[in-house]
Amino acid sequence: MTQKIVINACHGGFGLSDAATELYGKLTHQNLVRGSESLFGKSSWYVNEIADENFFYDGNIPRDCRYLVQVVQQLGLAANGRYSTLKVVDVPDDVEWFIAEYDGWEHVAEMHRTWG
Repeated sequence: MTQKIVINACHGGFGLSDAATELYGKLTHQNLVRGSESLFGKSSWYVNEIADENFFYDGNIPRDCRYLVQVVQQLGLAANGRYSTLKVVDVPDDVEWFIAEYDGWEHVAEMHRTWG
């Protein structure tokens, strides 16, 4: 058995498109409200109403969230944020993993012990 994990497969960084954020909100039964667009061309999103304390940040979604995986699989390229190319990878269930990245390009790595 495997677990599915969403990563960003290009330089830039993880991010969802507006369509992906909207679908994620529907699947998770969150009332996500679209705010204004930033200088970087990404809309801001809020839970229930536009207020700083209700800010929704897609980077806080666990990468193994089944709804996130569903959004990326269902929307394909339309799920990608402006600077992202999202990909679902399969990792064995028994692997304790984390996401490593360089300049926004991510990969799934297995946890291991280190000493300094």
